[in-house]
Amino acid sequence: MNTSHASKSARRGQGGVRLLAAAAALCAASFTTTGAQAQETFKVGIVSFLSGQAAESFGIPAVNGAKVLLDAFNKGAAPAPYNKVGFGGMKLEFVYVDENGGATKQVQELKNLYDREKVDAVVGYVGSGDCLAVAPAAEEMKKFLILYDCGTPRIFEENKFNYVFRTASHGAMDNVALARYLKAKNVKADTFNMINQDYAWGQDSKKDFTWSMEKIYPNAKPGEDQLPKFGAGQYGTEISALMAKPADVTHSSLWGGDLQAFILQAGPRGLFQKTQVVFSAADHVLPGLGEKMPNGVILGARGAYGLMSPKSALNDWWWDLYSKAYNVYPVQAPYRMVQSLLGLKLAAEKAMAANGGKKPTHDELVAAMTNLEWDSPAGRIRMANGNGHQAVQETAIGRTRWDAAKKMVVLDDIMRFPADCVNPPPNMKAEEWIKAGFPGAKGCP
Repeated sequence: MNTSHASKSARRGQGGVRLLAAAAALCAASFTTTGAQAQETFKVGIVSFLSGQAAESFGIPAVNGAKVLLDAFNKGAAPAPYNKVGFGGMKLEFVYVDENGGATKQVQELKNLYDREKVDAVVGYVGSGDCLAVAPAAEEMKKFLILYDCGTPRIFEENKFNYVFRTASHGAMDNVALARYLKAKNVKADTFNMINQDYAWGQDSKKDFTWSMEKIYPNAKPGEDQLPKFGAGQYGTEISALMAKPADVTHSSLWGGDLQAFILQAGPRGLFQKTQVVFSAADHVLPGLGEKMPNGVILGARGAYGLMSPKSALNDWWWDLYSKAYNVYPVQAPYRMVQSLLGLKLAAEKAMAANGGKKPTHDELVAAMTNLEWDSPAGRIRMANGNGHQAVQETAIGRTRWDAAKKMVVLDDIMRFPADCVNPPPNMKAEEWIKAGFPGAKGCP
């Protein structure tokens, strides 16, 4: 657990604008590129929920992560190899857009970012429905796009994109890891119920969990399959159904405000005492819920994020940077935002190294990002799937406990799952891989 991360002094990179004086004539060649870079700006559109039910736990923390990282980048204050000022000497500018409003609106906002704001790249999107809509729009425009969060495997399993990348693993990883965790911890799971949102993310999550349970718990029988609407907010009917026929395990991929509402409504009714609840993506609600979060809930963070993040110098730096700025530790969304921007920075600088130090074009960014690998606060990120456009990464699962002395929820019994244990291999769809019994899985605990 990373609640005691020590503060680290950030390295100050050497860069920025150099003043050309009379002596410049002696070394004009070496200063030409630097001077051009210093006068240019690399502009990034950042899209996440700034309003609505996903803002508090996802969108705003993600944007906050982008803001502190922007400042660190522009000061050259990030650790090596991220210590160059901006992107290769170019100062960074971020433009923030609210993801709230639906997929049709997001497609138009994306076009505005490229056409009106003249951004050099876009990083964004939490909602799987939004990702499924904006990805083909960016592809049609031949503009560089990074999806930093959304979980549906469909993005690259059903499409072949050139200009679109996702710098985090898709949701199949979460459910494979949950099933493996239950088995490793000898949790009784003869029956299981489910409650998931009725759109791409929820539908994919319940399928992946069901198929994983069929392989890991072959005798387990599925029971209730509740599919409330996204943003429903009230779950009385669904909770009644889950309590009327309680199963050994109850699975859910609810997130954001929906997840908070479900926990606050189900807790007083005793659901968490009747069944072992497992949440695939729930670390983001822990700071807000505090002691209202029930003990003993098994949950993931869609990666090795927050309280389950690995110990490293880079993670120490990031944890300290974010925590000092906002007086709360970073959870899933800011971790995913930072790993996407670190990857974008390395891709941009890789492209600049190849083109003589010029601002990279969209096509040059594509070439640099494809099959890229880099270190993030959450561990190694590899663009290994989706023809080099879809990331794989390790993840972790833990169990909740309220710590009265620390006045916070802590996570016990943490297990880590390597990327090659819980992600399908290249050129294999998640569904096929799970149903085949996880062929090629390596390093599983």
